[in-house]
Amino acid sequence: MTTTPPLIGVINAGSSSVKAAVFAGEERLLSCVVEGIGAHPSARVTGAAEIALDPAPRNPGEAAALLLPWLRAQLGGRALAAIGHRVVHGGAHHARPERITPALLAELEGLVPLAPLHEPHNLAPIHAIAAADSALPQVACFDTAFHRSMPAVNQAFAIPTALAEAGIRRYGFHGLSYEYIAAALPASLREGRVVVAHLGNGASACAMKAGVSVATTMGFTALDGLPMGTRSGAIDPGVVLHLMQARGMTADEVQDLLYKRSGLLGLSGGISSDMRDLLASDDPRAAFAVEAFCAAVARAVASLAVTLGGLDGIVFTAGIGEHAGPVRAAVLRRLEWLGVTLDEAANAAHAPRIATADSRIAALVLPTDEERMIARHTASLALS
Repeated sequence: MTTTPPLIGVINAGSSSVKAAVFAGEERLLSCVVEGIGAHPSARVTGAAEIALDPAPRNPGEAAALLLPWLRAQLGGRALAAIGHRVVHGGAHHARPERITPALLAELEGLVPLAPLHEPHNLAPIHAIAAADSALPQVACFDTAFHRSMPAVNQAFAIPTALAEAGIRRYGFHGLSYEYIAAALPASLREGRVVVAHLGNGASACAMKAGVSVATTMGFTALDGLPMGTRSGAIDPGVVLHLMQARGMTADEVQDLLYKRSGLLGLSGGISSDMRDLLASDDPRAAFAVEAFCAAVARAVASLAVTLGGLDGIVFTAGIGEHAGPVRAAVLRRLEWLGVTLDEAANAAHAPRIATADSRIAALVLPTDEERMIARHTASLALS
């Protein structure tokens, strides 16, 4: 006698988009992405009827309020057992997914200043669903949790210990993506030393040893590390002081600059924050932005290899990592001295393995699936 897996809903909310899906075990039954929230919202649906965005959602909470009854209507009378959410920041005390309670939700609200572009939008759907159905279990899956395994020395900033004890440390992000990739690594690399480059509109890299996070490029917030679509990545803190002291910028103005007007957008002189646009452009400013991004990724991989004491594999994932062959090629050419040899044809074809057969270091392209990771955690926690 076979049992039917319980249905698990997943909500992955950003500032202007909400991804929703329903899983039965490892099977994704349906999915929907609502984009352009707050401006011109539209929806893309897979495996289900179209959703009517009426009234048009103005924020992720309103989008979730529309999605919950729509999800239920697609399930033929079967009930959702629980809903899992991606929550970017879990702070110092949350090293694993947790069932959402009013106390946990209040604690997470206190972390909003650490991830101002993400946390409020992650929490809004939780509030909306709780208001619509307080009996439906909800689970928070933290992007920071995967990195709680990092040694203390790799979490520390060189600041007074009292500040470190108050929670100012390197947390790291994109943990759900890294956790999925760790589980998807081929057997030859699962016990090895691997750097995973999660390259998308948000970008970071993570050093893993035997599938466990050892170090990562993002820090106290999701602003640190690699340059991103509109985020600066690592920057001399003296620049921030200069902007405020010499140029008279307020903290809010500096935040807007570093989060929304920097990164690829800033490097390209305002051409675009989208790597696809920059690769298609013949403007030298676009080429400069791409080169700066690739150089930063290569530096990060090399630095993380030092942390690991060597390197067995490099993995590219997320939107740029999975689809931008020229970026992968530019990164790996800079790392030839480490022992990786690019297979140009395989890379151009977006093959899963993009290093030559005689390359000492493996180079892979692996699609990530944060929603599937959230569903796994939610099923395990909510149904135990």
